[in-house]
Amino acid sequence: MAATETSPHIPVLLRPLLAAVSPVSGRWLDGTFGAGGYTRGLLDAGADSVVAVDRDPMAHEMAKPWAGEYGDRIIMQHGVFSKMDEYGQELDGIVLDLGVSSMQLDLAERGFSFMRDGPLDMRMSQDGPSAADLVNEASEEELANIIFLYGEERASRRIANLLIRAREEAPITRTAKLSRLVESCLPRAKPGQSHPATRTFQALRIAVNNEYGELWEGLMAAERALKPGGQLAVVTFHSVEDRMVKRFLTARAGAGGNANRFAPELERDAPQFTIKSRKAIGPDDQELEENSRSRSAKLRVATRTDAPAGTIEAKAIGMPMMREKKQ
Repeated sequence: MAATETSPHIPVLLRPLLAAVSPVSGRWLDGTFGAGGYTRGLLDAGADSVVAVDRDPMAHEMAKPWAGEYGDRIIMQHGVFSKMDEYGQELDGIVLDLGVSSMQLDLAERGFSFMRDGPLDMRMSQDGPSAADLVNEASEEELANIIFLYGEERASRRIANLLIRAREEAPITRTAKLSRLVESCLPRAKPGQSHPATRTFQALRIAVNNEYGELWEGLMAAERALKPGGQLAVVTFHSVEDRMVKRFLTARAGAGGNANRFAPELERDAPQFTIKSRKAIGPDDQELEENSRSRSAKLRVATRTDAPAGTIEAKAIGMPMMREKKQ
């Protein structure tokens, strides 16, 4: 549902999320504020306050028409959720929605969508190197690796080679041009299949915004910010992110195996989380009918124990490589 001034969009899996963390009370942090749907849901369900974090300045600006209804129960925080432990401690709960906000996709000038022509941007924070910088400056090998790893695109090398050849003739600066190029070297989509450029656009967006690095650091920050009994709820929209969340929670719940099965068993700390359900929660029939965007969404929920926060390296549990965002 699109956001309006009086009725922000309802995010996917809101009903099952609120049910999973019920009863809602105390101090919460919404690490991906977006159009504010989760924040409103938490406040209406009984949260005393919510720290609303977003790196996109437009998100907080768009909330002004309705945020005043909640007074000081909403604390606006411009920033990244990888630093959420700097914005709150001893929190009763944290929610993360890792999907791209509809307000970003709907604005052609933000450059996220292959369906709307606009500058090839994709920067959530609206600063730093853009997708156009990446497409026009990265090596063929780096582009291929990004498209394969972050987009799970099997034709990544073919696409990267075409982009290199195309940019030698003229810079690739528009979303429509990039979309056409990718589409030209892939089979035509069959009815019901996603657009051929979907995976490439996803991969570039993830790389430009260092989304996997942010997610990993954000999960560690959540461990530090939650109080014992505090709840972490994460909604993902594609398989790589869901695997990252699942592996992190499994490892921090003390149930993860060694990355190398031939290595000696590692000594484990007391678990920092308990997992509420081994299986991810998906949309029900009602939600699928109301919002097709929920089709690929998965929700995972865990509860913080009283064990001290620790550290763990991403590679120790098989996380994908993370591309450092250039300054």
